[in-house]
Amino acid sequence: MLQSADARELIRTKRVEPSILSADYSRLGEQLETVIAAGARAIHVDVMDGHFVPPITIGPVIVESIRDQVHAAGGILDCHLMVERPERQIDQFTAAGADSITIQAEATPNVHYALKQIREAGCMAGLAINPGTPVDVVAEVIDLVDFVLCMTVNPGWGGQAFIENSPDKVSRLRDLVGPDLPIQVDGGIGVLTAAPTRDAGATLFVAGSAIFHTPDPATAYRAIAEAAGAS
Repeated sequence: MLQSADARELIRTKRVEPSILSADYSRLGEQLETVIAAGARAIHVDVMDGHFVPPITIGPVIVESIRDQVHAAGGILDCHLMVERPERQIDQFTAAGADSITIQAEATPNVHYALKQIREAGCMAGLAINPGTPVDVVAEVIDLVDFVLCMTVNPGWGGQAFIENSPDKVSRLRDLVGPDLPIQVDGGIGVLTAAPTRDAGATLFVAGSAIFHTPDPATAYRAIAEAAGAS
């Protein structure tokens, strides 16, 4: 794990985060090496439980298996828990090597408690809001989050089309959180959608199929980073 100050500094710079949801798991280490060599330092891990969202994806075992590779490159593991009652899973992901853990505002009645739990475990805390969730929910816990995730598709499936009015929501979120708190966008992010979300105030850009479902993930990563004005 990066020292907390280094991880926080990294998350506060404009970054494209390759999402391993779309990776080829038979070549996961190789594909990570490719995007890390291209400049990626924040690796996004989409965790789904079959309850909060219908699909089931990956868990702490995968996080632990890639932890050393990502950390050795000076990177962080950004784990997005699309699971019911995430407060029951935080300790497992912390132990597996997560550097940041994002919970869904809609997934627990204990949002404040869960964010506090993430912070106390030594991880950065993120709060995700779905397309139908008002931005105002962030205001009640803004002192407990290191970044906010504005979903630009409905959670649960990779490869969905970007929701067209998402930049407007990002802009309203930016007005709410102020100029300094990082805003992450996730869903349908690629070369054509990175710039409008950047202009609206996004600073972290999660891209899965737009990177890994291409013949050359390194080139795809660099193109999205250029469009986003990211490192």
